[in-house]
Amino acid sequence: MIDHIIITVSDLNKSKEFYQKALAPLGYSATPEYTSGSAKAKGVGFGVEGQGHDFFIQENQELIAPCHIAFRVPTREQVESFYKAAIAAGGKDNGEPELTPDHGPDYYSAYVFDPDGYNIEVVCWQPV
Repeated sequence: MIDHIIITVSDLNKSKEFYQKALAPLGYSATPEYTSGSAKAKGVGFGVEGQGHDFFIQENQELIAPCHIAFRVPTREQVESFYKAAIAAGGKDNGEPELTPDHGPDYYSAYVFDPDGYNIEVVCWQPV
């Protein structure tokens, strides 16, 4: 149902570096930077090669309130790899990889705050 998401970031270079490292374990890579719209916002898209780009960041000094974004992955190993990469890239811990039975019997996820405070989750719904 959702084709893509765009979030506002305060520092495009800092956020681009964070997301390049944090999303690499999920197979995501960045597009070249672009300028969009009448406000001439600078941005970068991320996606899995051959599947288009579905996550974008655009720079704007006036941030909107951070939100929660969850990426679904097919393996628990990717949840763990994301968490390690995101923390190494400067993300702040908001929940180490673990089962969360109140979300579902096989809901395995990790949470990290990005440089602007967005709550980024990676979740795997597959049983072991």
